[in-house]
Amino acid sequence: MSEHALELLSISCTFLSKDDPDQRYTAVADTTLRVKAGEFVSVVGPTGCGKSTLLNVGAGLLQPSSGTVKVFGQTLSGINARAGYMFQSEALMPWRSAIDNVMVGLQYRGVPEAQAREQAGAWLSRVGLSGFGDRYPHQLSGGMRKRVALAQTLVLDPDIILMDEPFSALDIQTRQLMENEVLELWSAKKKAVLFITHDLDEAIAMSDRVVVLSAGPATHPIGEFAIDLPRPRDVAEVRTQPRFVELHTQIWEVLRDEVLKGYAQQLRKAA
Repeated sequence: MSEHALELLSISCTFLSKDDPDQRYTAVADTTLRVKAGEFVSVVGPTGCGKSTLLNVGAGLLQPSSGTVKVFGQTLSGINARAGYMFQSEALMPWRSAIDNVMVGLQYRGVPEAQAREQAGAWLSRVGLSGFGDRYPHQLSGGMRKRVALAQTLVLDPDIILMDEPFSALDIQTRQLMENEVLELWSAKKKAVLFITHDLDEAIAMSDRVVVLSAGPATHPIGEFAIDLPRPRDVAEVRTQPRFVELHTQIWEVLRDEVLKGYAQQLRKAA
């Protein structure tokens, strides 16, 4: 078996322009990104640079214009059945209770009702929501809904976890609690994680490795940094360590100009 859980090899993604069908827009250009089994990798880059596009390619939701995706050494065709995807936006079904939302993936896989409900209840307990299984999404706080979404992803026991800025809408205290919960759950089973974020502090605090993308169009990796902070980590406490500050300075030196380029592009689009 390949040591890499997920490999994006020479990936390019080109789309037709919404304004002019004769024009094409290259979101991602010749990008190679690998995640080892058990490795936690974060990808950072300017807003709109194509981070989520890469995640969708890894999930099999988007076919790249060129390049190859491999999952544990096998070329991916169609949906990545070995991956679980936690989206940035709310993905819970409002008409289903928390436990029914968590068990929906198991039901689609044909797991018997009683077994699916038992597994869903166990995962709600793991994410601190024991006793909240009968609540509907509108009856839960933002942090609770994120915990339900996390349980919904992990109950399927995926070998690869894809996370698209999952905590960006939360307040800072709730966000740090969720980050620590994810690290605790990850350390228990050491799944491969590809984590998309615009928050450099979050990326450093959680990851084994941070990959920096250039500003779009035609985004591509421009830097890669091993995060050699000891584990286990508390995401708030680790920020006070001198090594964290050093890593932040090193990565920001690479990222800063790209963020300014991305900001300038957003201003031009708005003008």
